[in-house]
Amino acid sequence: MTKHQLVEFAWGLANSKKTFLWVIKVDMVEGESAVLLQDFITETKERGFLASWFCQEEVITHPAIGGYLMLCGWNSTMESLCGGVPMICWPFFSEQQTNCWFSSTKLDVGMELESNANRFEIERILRELMDGEKGKQMKKKAMEWKLLPDKATTAPNGSSYKNFEQVINNALSKSRNNYED
Repeated sequence: MTKHQLVEFAWGLANSKKTFLWVIKVDMVEGESAVLLQDFITETKERGFLASWFCQEEVITHPAIGGYLMLCGWNSTMESLCGGVPMICWPFFSEQQTNCWFSSTKLDVGMELESNANRFEIERILRELMDGEKGKQMKKKAMEWKLLPDKATTAPNGSSYKNFEQVINNALSKSRNNYED
């Protein structure tokens, strides 16, 4: 991101008054180190946590997480879906645009944030995700998506469960046939 995008994002986040965890990587700003203004840090110190790294899967699956602002890489998208977490999609390149499009238009669990969004748009979309009607609908849909992998893999009628059972039965059947010959 650019330094301007970093500043706009920071103030949109601060102005939303929402509690947050934000991973700030030193190299996330084009050609510069990512440095936040002291005013932002002072404004958000009671409700924000800044880190240079976190275990994404552990955070996303925590019940306190209400949403995830992400670039929409494949792994992050899948982790959000499996965690039942609605997304604010901020795609920049590669498969991110496609994942964002699917998340927001087909899966109904994401809202796209334009790459040049200002602090007011960022604040608006954060508030909508956390408090708005669309955010509530996205959370409901995300929880529906969360149940599907569990159902497919653990339920006796789940597709993955059935397919795995079929593989085992086929292997055992071939093994018995080879042994009998």
